[in-house]
Amino acid sequence: MANLLNLRRMGVSDDATAFQPALNDCLDAVLHQSDLLINDMLSGLKTAASPTAARRVAGFAQAQIKGVIDRLADNRKEVCATFRAELTRLVYEGGGKEQVHTEALRFEDLRLFEDSELDQSIEVARAQQEISLAVDDVLPGLDGLISTLLGWRTIQPGLNPLRPDVFVRALQSCLATHVPDASVREAMIAPAAGLVGVNLRRLYRELADWLRSCGVEPAVPVGGRVQKGAGASGKPVADSMAKTLLTLDKLRKLLAGDLDATPGQQRDFLHTMPASMALLQDMKQVDALVQKLEKRPKSAPPAQPVDMLIEQHEPPKPPSRLGLQLGEEVVRLMFDNLVQDRRLLPDFKQQLKSMESAVLHLAEQDSRFFSDRTHPARQFLDQVTQRSLAFSADTDPGWPRFVATVQECVVSLASKPADAEHFGGLLDRLQEHWDEHDQVLRQRREEAAKALLHAEQRNLLAQKLAAEFAQRIENLEVADFVADFLKNSWSQVVAQAQLSCADGSDDPYGYRAMVEDLVWSVQKSTASRGRSKRLVQMIPGLLAKLREGLDRISYPPELTARFFNNLITIHRAAVHEGRDLASQAAADAAEAQASQFSDSTQDSSGFWLDEKEQVDSGFFPEEDLAPEHVASPEAVMEAPAGPVSAGELRTGSWVELMVKAQWVRAQLTWASPHGTLFMFTSLAGTAHSMSRRTLDRLRAQGQIKVVAERHLVDEALDKVAKTALKNSLDGNS
Repeated sequence: MANLLNLRRMGVSDDATAFQPALNDCLDAVLHQSDLLINDMLSGLKTAASPTAARRVAGFAQAQIKGVIDRLADNRKEVCATFRAELTRLVYEGGGKEQVHTEALRFEDLRLFEDSELDQSIEVARAQQEISLAVDDVLPGLDGLISTLLGWRTIQPGLNPLRPDVFVRALQSCLATHVPDASVREAMIAPAAGLVGVNLRRLYRELADWLRSCGVEPAVPVGGRVQKGAGASGKPVADSMAKTLLTLDKLRKLLAGDLDATPGQQRDFLHTMPASMALLQDMKQVDALVQKLEKRPKSAPPAQPVDMLIEQHEPPKPPSRLGLQLGEEVVRLMFDNLVQDRRLLPDFKQQLKSMESAVLHLAEQDSRFFSDRTHPARQFLDQVTQRSLAFSADTDPGWPRFVATVQECVVSLASKPADAEHFGGLLDRLQEHWDEHDQVLRQRREEAAKALLHAEQRNLLAQKLAAEFAQRIENLEVADFVADFLKNSWSQVVAQAQLSCADGSDDPYGYRAMVEDLVWSVQKSTASRGRSKRLVQMIPGLLAKLREGLDRISYPPELTARFFNNLITIHRAAVHEGRDLASQAAADAAEAQASQFSDSTQDSSGFWLDEKEQVDSGFFPEEDLAPEHVASPEAVMEAPAGPVSAGELRTGSWVELMVKAQWVRAQLTWASPHGTLFMFTSLAGTAHSMSRRTLDRLRAQGQIKVVAERHLVDEALDKVAKTALKNSLDGNS
């Protein structure tokens, strides 16, 4: 398949100035090769099924599999069409909600998987493994070039529409259509993906060479280097026990409770109420029964609901050894992942490691730890790990105090066997310590959020008013600076007046009605009788009303002066009705000036905050951006699936952002109801707010990087699930 892309046909690939390819050119060029990818794959499968072939696959000798391969080869036209249609859809649409679970395998969702979903996850993971091995040496270079075409300054591999998993999903969908037998498809998908991967590697290399020859410069790696993986680094944390025990199927059973991992799982005593409760109620003996149940040992409740009226002496059902081993392994892997996470500081990792034995003991007694995210022990680990993310170095203010509180908990856990109640008590104590520090910060955040919420309401209302004013002056001869003033600044004045009015009036101060007078006073074509006399009477009140409204929104004085100078110049010429040539020339010059004053009062997204609102909320001005800097590679995690947009960033996410040439660790503590404004807060209480567009630009320029979007414990458990997936791919049981 020489010269896959046949790019030289354009005759311009050696001349960087003659043709600059766009993203669509790349997508079209690759999609045109989809038939070649599948034809070569089918030829390879047919060769592998031949008993005399040098590279035959032993399993393909089975009559059933060989028959399927023959049918695919005979119907290659239809197979190619299916693959091409699905690949086109995925490349241009992203696949929507149909993405398979291997792309975001989450521990907490595993127990909800159906058998078919589990099989599909393993099936597609095998294919991803094969293709990734084939293209991993050429893919980073292509990612950099595609990121440039997408408009990014840093490499965003997760946004590449031609990334390998897109081809995997198209292949899996194609085989699912033409090979309905799951067992046959499972045997075929890895070899098929390997064959596709060989040609995909050539396709990637030729595409990258073509883009470079056309003068496309690759985006720069985040932090100046390619970062693989997420928060944790180092060797995989799968030991021999994990390789032999931990698989997706067994992990799912553990989460669903099918494997009894507890010798005496704690349950609320109400779960074992007797069938004769109605009789006891009639006998007025409910209180006595409750007291009896509460006095029973919590570590050994009956395995099944029984009648408490009859004395029970049967010993509890012995636990499943497999369940205990799997539970222990999940806990150990979770802590290993946390300890390897480079976002956590060394002193805190030592404290975490000291908690491991207590959590192991609890998990043996209470398997709800794995399946219930609200379990006190899970909540405890969640809170302390998330709190630790507020510190990027052990020299940060407040770090010694935080570590001391965690160390107190470690000592308490070591003093006696821990249960859910013990963890819950420790979490309450921690919250009491933290609340003393957080109370003042919480008040600051609430005040800042209140200012931002008001600003969002005013700006959204101002946008509607701006559209109304634009329609009102349509087809009228109005100077550009006046039109921009109405749509930008005066719409804010009217919106502020409406929001500040308690009785619900839409024009409490007459600012909205005044628009008609302002427009009439500056129209070039207005020449009615008595206009000069009316202007003389109108202008003083009009100017006073304008100044009053601008003062209400703290309009910048220098811009106020510039606007009124131009407006008065036009009014002076209008009063003289064009007879004063000097006044008319000055008015013509004012009307011809480019409108700059109104745009400079607004954020690039169209959102404007007055000076007090900016101070209260720590609003992030665009002039503070430093585009030449990129995020520091240390302690910063690049999301595995590429950067998300501002609207997808979750409240509670920790980030690092560049403020006045320094990196600041902060948490997203508030987002406005309409997702137009965001506020980040550092542990010191300093607020940093910004508009949606500013946030997206900061991320694109490397000025803000996500440290953690989810709880670190959830991420550590997700990696446990991925370890189970790897073991499932290796075929261990």
